[in-house]
Amino acid sequence: GNRLRDGLNALKEKYPVIGDVRGMGLMQGMELVGEKKKPDAESAKRVMELTKANGLLVGKGGTYGNVLRVAPPLNVNKDQIDQALKQLDSSLAGLGQ
Repeated sequence: GNRLRDGLNALKEKYPVIGDVRGMGLMQGMELVGEKKKPDAESAKRVMELTKANGLLVGKGGTYGNVLRVAPPLNVNKDQIDQALKQLDSSLAGLGQ
């Protein structure tokens, strides 16, 4: 859980579209925001499609549909967490294109 959270927080520092990272253990969420820190559901939809194309499935939630849910199985290992973070990084980078 800590490895996943640290990786998501590193992505938050890299991408301004991530307004917040929250959760406990392996159940984490990334809130996507646009201008003036308003919820950005469109970016969440686009990132979901990009992650799916990159081989990673994430969920979506939140009141405004702008929170990506990252919840790997409990038997996930460190290499799989690192791979998922790379796939998320690649997907978030694709938002700007």
